[in-house]
Amino acid sequence: MARTATKPVTTKTGSGRTGEQTASDLAFYSRAMKAPALLDAAERLAERARTESWTHAEFLVACLQREVAARESHGGEARIRGARFPAIKTIEELDVTHLRGITRQQLAHLGTLDFITGKENTVFLGPPGTGKTHLAIGLAVRACQAGHRVAFATAAEWVDRLAAAHHAGHLQAELTKLSRYPLIVVDEVGYIPFEAEAANLFFQLISNRYERASVIVTSNKPFGRWGEVFGDETVAAAMIDRLVHHAEVHSLKGDSYRMRGRQLGRVPTATTETG
Repeated sequence: MARTATKPVTTKTGSGRTGEQTASDLAFYSRAMKAPALLDAAERLAERARTESWTHAEFLVACLQREVAARESHGGEARIRGARFPAIKTIEELDVTHLRGITRQQLAHLGTLDFITGKENTVFLGPPGTGKTHLAIGLAVRACQAGHRVAFATAAEWVDRLAAAHHAGHLQAELTKLSRYPLIVVDEVGYIPFEAEAANLFFQLISNRYERASVIVTSNKPFGRWGEVFGDETVAAAMIDRLVHHAEVHSLKGDSYRMRGRQLGRVPTATTETG
């Protein structure tokens, strides 16, 4: 369909086009390219380009930078939603003065996400409330923001997912699908003991990612007690061997991170009155 020409209402540019025509075309092409950030920024950048005498190439680069930054931001939000975190936590929100068993330098190193690039693992061990899950989610959220796909679940939820795939006859397809995630988080290993089938499925999850993709694992049990969790010392040893071969292991200590600063008080003892 031919576009109906309208009478120019603004001063013509050097190309013979009106400002109105240029704005209309910019809006059309931005929608066609699905680049809303480009449309929002173009007018402001054009004014700056005129003021600072940018070249056409500099103006184009600035426009594209705005669009790429917006897409990366929106992509990070989508990846965070897709990871299915139980809550959104960040590394910056951690009270590092309360953490025991990991230094600021070690936390900063983990925050670079080099372990994901190196297809290595990170393990947080320690009693409940010492910050393990917060650390795991915080690193995983940062990974999402950096462009990595992430999947989060508790150990029990992972086993349920794999068991459903196994019973449907496509366990290997599910493992292959998960291998495409640069990072998965396995939270709360040890809270619920596994039966033989569940232990085998969990072993396959860890084994399938060995030297292929990264895992963050949290557990309230030291490795020496994983045999109790999986009901088989041999399976537990084989799993630990693959998990820690390329891994940073941090044993967290101390009182509950959640209960810091709280005064729970004492339960009063019963007394008897004498008359």
